[in-house]
Amino acid sequence: MIEIEQEPAAAAELFGDRIDLARAFTAALGEHGEERGLIGPLELPRLWTRHILNSAIAAPLFSGRVGDVGSGAGLPGLVLAIARPDVEWVLIEPMERRVAWLTEQVDALGLTNVEVMRARAEDWRGGPVLDAVTARAVSALKTLVPITAPLVRDGGELIFLKGASVAGEIEAAQKQIRKFRLSDVRVEVVGEGVISEPTRVLRAIVSR
Repeated sequence: MIEIEQEPAAAAELFGDRIDLARAFTAALGEHGEERGLIGPLELPRLWTRHILNSAIAAPLFSGRVGDVGSGAGLPGLVLAIARPDVEWVLIEPMERRVAWLTEQVDALGLTNVEVMRARAEDWRGGPVLDAVTARAVSALKTLVPITAPLVRDGGELIFLKGASVAGEIEAAQKQIRKFRLSDVRVEVVGEGVISEPTRVLRAIVSR
């Protein structure tokens, strides 16, 4: 049986008085994630490091009302909602079984700052009302920009958690970056010296 990774010391530092909620969510994901098709079995030994803390480290970047596109298992949206109860989160996920999981976790954890919406981002009808949109491991930037930028208000921000290939993604997405009037497109590395695997965050301002 594959064991769930032991909680790293940085977890308590990042979540503060919300650490018990983070532990409960991580335990639930570790117990049910594979059987429900949310994570692969090889993720259990690195669940905290690669997924929970990788998401939580970006929490200070957000404010207002934020959408998480393709929320899936709740990475990063549910983790961020635990870490930042002062921010309003809209988890946007098209797959019914994942929506069921997200809703169950919101209820089990008593999160009052989360709305779960079953939809694809491109079906959003609310207009550009979000202060920011995030996504993690959803798709390449050239695909992600056209479905996320329309959700964000003028002056709002795209804040994507990306992998090592993000520079190449930016290069490949120049057409979409221009079309959707993104500015100040940059990559920040957050968590150096705090977590063992720092997170690359792509940030861009949306202009209307």
